[in-house]
Amino acid sequence: MKPRKKKSNIRETIEAVVVAFLIALVIRTFVIQAFKIPSGSMIPTLLVGDHILVNKFLLGTPVDIPFTNITLFKMPGLRKPRRGDIIVFKYPEDPKRDFIKRVVGVGGDVVMSKDKAVYVNGRKLVEPYTQHVDEDIKPGQFDRRDNFGPVVVPQGSVFVMGDNRDQSYDSRFWGFVDGSEIKGNAVIIYWSWDSEKTWVRFGRIGRLVK
Repeated sequence: MKPRKKKSNIRETIEAVVVAFLIALVIRTFVIQAFKIPSGSMIPTLLVGDHILVNKFLLGTPVDIPFTNITLFKMPGLRKPRRGDIIVFKYPEDPKRDFIKRVVGVGGDVVMSKDKAVYVNGRKLVEPYTQHVDEDIKPGQFDRRDNFGPVVVPQGSVFVMGDNRDQSYDSRFWGFVDGSEIKGNAVIIYWSWDSEKTWVRFGRIGRLVK
C-alpha cells in the first residue's frame, strides 16, 4: 500500500479558513448576529454606539442568500413576538436597511395613542423605559407622533415604536412589520463606544437589553 501523501501546510491552512468561515456563516445566519446602534430612536434603552448581539433562533429569521438581500425562506422560531420585545427587522420601506424598535402590539391588538400615552386594547401601557423630550402635543390630523389610531394590527404582523418617542420614525408613520421581516430580538450589549467623548462606556458592556 502506498503511504498517504501529507497535506501541505498551505492546503491545511486554506481548509481551516474555509471551515471557520462556514461555521461563522451558519452562526450568523441561524444563531446570533452582531449589530451596531446608529441612531437615537431607542434612547434611553440603547444609545448611539452600542453594539448588541441579536438572537436569531428564538423568533425565527429570514434566511437570505449570503451578502444579498434576497430571502430564500423564513426560519421558524421557538415562539412568536411579544409586546415588549426589542426586535431587529428589515425596514419595510427599504429592506436593505435594518431597524430596531420595541414591539407595542401584536396580531389582533388595537393600538392607539392619545396625547403621547399609548393604549393597547383599551388599556394604557405603563412604559418606564420610554422618554419624551418635547412637551408639545401635536394634533393627530397634522402629525401622528402624539395622537393616532385606533389601528388594528394584522395577524402575523407587529406594531413597533422607538423608546425615544418624540424622535423615532416607526409604525406610527409607516405601518406594520410583517413577521417574515423580523431578524431577531436584541439580547445583550457587548460593546459601547461614545464617539463624541471618544470613550468606552464600560458601564454598559454586558447589560441585558430589555
